[in-house]
Amino acid sequence: MLSFTNISRCQIRILESPVRSFIRNLHRGPIPVSWEKPQIGWTKLNFDGSCKGTAGKASIGGVFRNHDAEFLLGYAESIGGATSTIAELAALRRGLELVLENGWSNVWLEGDSKSLVDIIVKRKHVRCKEAQRQVSHINLIMPELQNCIVTHVFREGNRAADKLARIGHQLQKPKIWRHIPPDDILQIVHEDAKGKIVFRRR
Repeated sequence: MLSFTNISRCQIRILESPVRSFIRNLHRGPIPVSWEKPQIGWTKLNFDGSCKGTAGKASIGGVFRNHDAEFLLGYAESIGGATSTIAELAALRRGLELVLENGWSNVWLEGDSKSLVDIIVKRKHVRCKEAQRQVSHINLIMPELQNCIVTHVFREGNRAADKLARIGHQLQKPKIWRHIPPDDILQIVHEDAKGKIVFRRR
């Protein structure tokens, strides 16, 4: 599990398990990926955006879990036409709004878009006006949290959020699940809690 010691107020970093890093550098075979629990007192948000079709129909989704890997809240919605970057940003923004609504103060934010993590962590410039709007809103919310970190994970470690984002395509209006996830997510949540490893092909 990742160490959260000495994390300052709203510190934003890219963290990687030393074991995962060692394995990645040791050989070029499949990479073992698993979802990781937050420490006691922390809430973890996994978020994702989904785009499909030539029209770029987009949707978002996310899932909150505690240190026991228990499902706290999930969300999904269709957001209309958008690029994949905007969808990812919208998914994070909506998740942060829910963080404030639920009073969580120590939050681990994790997504599978490396470019989004770079935008937030490295303050990478975005040209698109809508993307800039999303980033500005995210940057307003994050300082409100007592502690937060942002990390990247491969999609294999973000399966629950990925599934919720795809469910969002089917929804006519935004939806939130509290305490009990939708049936399509339940098995993934249980597998993540048990530390299931999914191998990523290079």
